[in-house]
Amino acid sequence: MTDNPTRPHRRSSALHRARTLPPWSLLAAGALTGGLLGGAYGALKPPVYTATAYVVAVPTEKSDPASALGFAQAYGRVAPQLAVLGDAQVWAGVPVKTLQGAVRTATSPDAPMVSITATSSRADLASDMANAVSRALTRHAAEAQATTNVELEPFARAVEPAEPSSASPTVTGLVGASAGGLLGGLLLLVRPKDNRREAGRPAAVPSPALAADAHGTL
Repeated sequence: MTDNPTRPHRRSSALHRARTLPPWSLLAAGALTGGLLGGAYGALKPPVYTATAYVVAVPTEKSDPASALGFAQAYGRVAPQLAVLGDAQVWAGVPVKTLQGAVRTATSPDAPMVSITATSSRADLASDMANAVSRALTRHAAEAQATTNVELEPFARAVEPAEPSSASPTVTGLVGASAGGLLGGLLLLVRPKDNRREAGRPAAVPSPALAADAHGTL
């Protein structure tokens, strides 16, 4: 088994170069690397489009606004269920699993309204999925209207988004540059210090006055 004398030499030279680098170089290198990686991620990642449809719960003559608000909360929880998505898949033209992963609902504690949001890499598909779930939900509410005394009506259809909702390469590049600069600052704090300057300094020699005082105390 033979030793490799060049490996310790390379390691020591690398440490020496790390010690001699100016402090700002780590910050600049980290920010530059993070910005390039973040920009590349934003450019290579497929865009994401978001579309939202709204339905509103309206009380009938046999109900009141408080009941409509309560049923709006209930319909918001029912919308992602298989019974509703099973009908929505026919109008959206996508499987139920796609709807389960792409559609989210939200309700308000103050208004009897349900928002149905769908995301997709295609702008037209995002609006189609949101409108399909909205249509299926109002249909199921109409079948139970005689029992609930609450009518669910479309409030606003989802329109095809003109721009993606995902972050642009510029934004991801700025985020990456900030993270890289922060990492460079952390590396700057833990960077090994150059001890050669301390070792190369000559030993301090006491002045004649101090030497005489020290001799007199002996």
